[in-house]
Amino acid sequence: MTGASSAPAAKSAQGLDALDLKGKRVLMRVDFNVPQDDTGAISDDTRIRAALPTIQEVLAKGARCVVLMSHLGRPKGVDAKLRLNPIAQRLEKLLKRKVLKLDDSTGAAVEAAVNGAAAGSVILLENVRFNAGEQKADAALSAAYAKLGDVFVNDAFGTSHRAECSVSEVAKLLPSVAGRLLQAEIEAFGRVLSAPKRPLVAILGGAKVSDKLLVIDNLLERCDTILIGGGMAYTFLHVLGQPIGKSLVELDRVDVVKKALEKAKAKKVELLLPVDHVVADKFAADAATKVVESIPDGWMALDIGPKSQKLFADKIAAAQTLVWNGPMGVFEMPAFAKGTAAVGKAVAACKGYTVVGGGDSVAALEMLKLSSKVKHVSTGGGASLELLEGKTLPGIAALKA
Repeated sequence: MTGASSAPAAKSAQGLDALDLKGKRVLMRVDFNVPQDDTGAISDDTRIRAALPTIQEVLAKGARCVVLMSHLGRPKGVDAKLRLNPIAQRLEKLLKRKVLKLDDSTGAAVEAAVNGAAAGSVILLENVRFNAGEQKADAALSAAYAKLGDVFVNDAFGTSHRAECSVSEVAKLLPSVAGRLLQAEIEAFGRVLSAPKRPLVAILGGAKVSDKLLVIDNLLERCDTILIGGGMAYTFLHVLGQPIGKSLVELDRVDVVKKALEKAKAKKVELLLPVDHVVADKFAADAATKVVESIPDGWMALDIGPKSQKLFADKIAAAQTLVWNGPMGVFEMPAFAKGTAAVGKAVAACKGYTVVGGGDSVAALEMLKLSSKVKHVSTGGGASLELLEGKTLPGIAALKA
């Protein structure tokens, strides 16, 4: 490709080494927004485990205490079902040390508990979204959080695209750095978007092209090849005059897709779409299916076909740098999972630097038991998408050691 933008894709951030933590109260934003079953039990503690290295390093550097902040779910005010007590219990087991769970996140009682805690304490504040001002970047709430720490560490990549009190606003009030998890995310996307080894290949999928238009536009400045699958591919194929039957199409995005195709041609970026499809007569796991190159009337494409799988896999194998965001089909249904599985296996086998972001792509990797074969699996869906769009995340931009 030609004319690649040299603008940095993600603002770098100083890490734990930039601050003297000895004897300090370390206020730390983590992402403990974990899935729970109907009984309230944690069904996947990946995000809690991801925060352990930073917590342990801060303690090892002699911090007086670690004060952890997180949200859970989308409460409207205080919600007993979304208290962080189960998370505190799981964290205790993982850290193998006592965690002091508080019933609030600000106020005199919280300040007294933090200031009176024994040296080396780990303290977990209550769900920050119980506070009405949290998502409104309320200045008074941010100042109340800042009273609980001498320094601030952001290790919550999954919420760093949000300008919220516990993410970006408190960072402006204290000496602040990135934790190890956040640093790893910044470095991974930097390797993809700022100075990639070539060829740089992006794989984009998912249902709607509207969700990825800004990503496509930014990647057309940087990539050598873009592979597009999933429901979003069919708006592109419709624009190119191909029959798409009852497949998903966003007619209000036709003009923008035309511009993307023109930009790909102008930038000499190879933009590849599916050449065959697994089609169904209805959107259901038990639908009648067949593989076609031209989609007949009355049928909808719900996965890429075997020729597309081979085409995509060959491009993936040649990549020196690769990023994948979004499945190739309705992979939750076995009949339409083969395309995503083929791409997942090809990404895992790729010898280049590989980054996978987005909840569905990560879920597919987990399902295939291939996460360990990828160089970097991102912990943030919305945050990774915004980095791929070329945006600066508020939670990173606010950090200042």
